[in-house]
Amino acid sequence: MFKKLLSTKAIKFSIALCLLSALFACDNVPPKFLNTDITGSTAFNPNFELVDHLGNVRHLADFKGKVAIIFFGFTQCPDVCPTTLNEIKEVKELLGKDKDKLQVIFITVDPDRDTQEILAQYVPSFDPSFLGLRPATPEALEQVVKGYKIFVQKDYSKDGKNYTINHTAGSYVVDKEGKLRLFIKHNQGAIGLVNDLKQLMN
Repeated sequence: MFKKLLSTKAIKFSIALCLLSALFACDNVPPKFLNTDITGSTAFNPNFELVDHLGNVRHLADFKGKVAIIFFGFTQCPDVCPTTLNEIKEVKELLGKDKDKLQVIFITVDPDRDTQEILAQYVPSFDPSFLGLRPATPEALEQVVKGYKIFVQKDYSKDGKNYTINHTAGSYVVDKEGKLRLFIKHNQGAIGLVNDLKQLMN
């Protein structure tokens, strides 16, 4: 009887151990993102030193503790930039109780025209929590463009007096530890991005 009881306890212990091992195994499974996973890529240098639309010098490390979406554009952009910012606004709303864990960062690739004052009017008009950043020098612009592998090219009018800017339309996602994790192609839709952000937040 004692041997039978001992055998039963051993079996139960073995089952519990297996279940525990399975649980830990599940925890170690990497998340499956719907957008492009660039985790661990050495091709990027996401750190920056830029000035926000309030006049403060900001670094990527300032946003640790939050998941950040970083989008490059310019305020005179007629379509891609406002469309993307409106989509990200929708994403924030869909996050529900997790919306305060998100920081949206708009980095201008047109600092000559996008002054601090203009950014302060433009970026928060989509959402008061959205932050506009601008390079203070041409070198700072070059550094951040190279760091994120962004394509930027001025396209001048025939008379050479005006220009628009062709630029990469995608966005980047940085996790709570300040590590670059995702590349978001333009017009991918809010639902998939919400799914990916929630995984990084929770």
